[in-house]
Amino acid sequence: MATERTLSIIKPDATGRNLTGKINAKFEDAGLRIVAQKRLQLTKAQAGEFYKVHAERPFFDELTTFMASGPVVAQVLEGEGAIAKNREVMGATNPADAESGTIRAEFAESVGENSVHGSDAPDTAKEEIAFFFSELEIVG
Repeated sequence: MATERTLSIIKPDATGRNLTGKINAKFEDAGLRIVAQKRLQLTKAQAGEFYKVHAERPFFDELTTFMASGPVVAQVLEGEGAIAKNREVMGATNPADAESGTIRAEFAESVGENSVHGSDAPDTAKEEIAFFFSELEIVG
């Protein structure tokens, strides 16, 4: 498996409960390296631009409002098969379906407030990383 990069976002429900370090430890324990990281407050418009692929979905307004409701931590994770590994560490979107020990099983409050976001494919990862980071900010 090749070394790759993926975007991870620690969402407002998790930053609000001061879980950033615990979540990052799970990524690092799984062999992923954090090669870029920033804490920021998205506007609703920025959240809408980031999640524009979901614009026609019924949950779009709720999602963008939530993502603008508090600070997020955007980061780039790097490692062998980083996209799949990150998704494994995050667990299922619905915390009730997430395997024990995953981020969502331990920290998510609901399907909507599920603590983390992760890219789902190489093309998506590249686009999502570029939304938050310049190449100068990614140091591996």
